[in-house]
Order: sequence, then structure tokens, then C-alpha cells
Amino acid sequence: MSRKLSILSAAQMRRVGGFSLIEMVAVIALVGIAAGLILMSFSKMFNGAKIQAASRDMVAALRYTRGQAIVKGKETTFNLDLANNRYTAPGRGAVQLPKTMKMNLYTAAQEQTGENSGSIRFFPDGASTGGHISVLMDRIEWRINVDWLTGAITREELKQ
Repeated sequence: MSRKLSILSAAQMRRVGGFSLIEMVAVIALVGIAAGLILMSFSKMFNGAKIQAASRDMVAALRYTRGQAIVKGKETTFNLDLANNRYTAPGRGAVQLPKTMKMNLYTAAQEQTGENSGSIRFFPDGASTGGHISVLMDRIEWRINVDWLTGAITREELKQ
């Protein structure tokens, strides 16, 4: 038996199949870019969910504070410590927001207890000193509004 060796030309090699190194690198780069975009999308979605949950919890704490004023028949305050990024409802422990979030408080002058702290006061009839609290993270902002006349608490997302 004899074996016949054949030498293939470059043109014949291309017809045989396979991928060149450049083609492989290009595909790997495209997969890497797509994975990066997907991760960024999930990161933004996760941050959006975090700030939405934090603002929703704050609304619940404000409504609890208002309810306590009505039920107990005496003034109650919802306190904010902007420097340490936390808030406190009456009879409950302080709630710490993540360091990546920031709060701003706009309320009556008499409720500002310092440069970086203040409160919103609720009265036995449900009314309040009013104002709003902004919770910010990245480019996402949720504003919590407290009506001074009725004490009603609403939440809205502000587009930036």
C-alpha cells in the first residue's frame, strides 16, 4: 500500500473550513461588548429598584408618623439626619440609607434643627408642617411630598 501525500494550496485550505484568528478575536470582542451592555443595564435596573424601595419605605414611615399623631392625639415628628443619611419615625429605630443615596429636605424653617438635619411635624388633626424629601441615586430622583394642610403623603419619580 502506498500513501499519497498531497500538498494543499492556500486557496484549497480556505475551502477546507475553520476560522481565522482575526475572525475569532472579532467574535470574542463582540460578545464582550454585548455582555458589558447587558451588565450595565442590569446595574441601572438594580439601582432603580433600590432607590424605589428606599423611597417607598420612607413613605410608609411618614404615614406611620402621621397615623401616630392622629391616634395618640399629639404632635409627632419624622426626623431626618442628612449628614449621616438616615431617618427616624417615632418609636422606631433609625433607618440607614445606602451611602450611594443622598437625601434633601425642604421643610418649614422652624423644623430645620441644623444645617444637615430637620423634621416634618404632624399634628393630631393629620395636618403637617409640610415639605418634601428628595431621595437621589445616580441620576434617579424620587420626591416624597407632604401636604401641609392635609398631611397627605405622595411619591413621584422626577425625570432628569
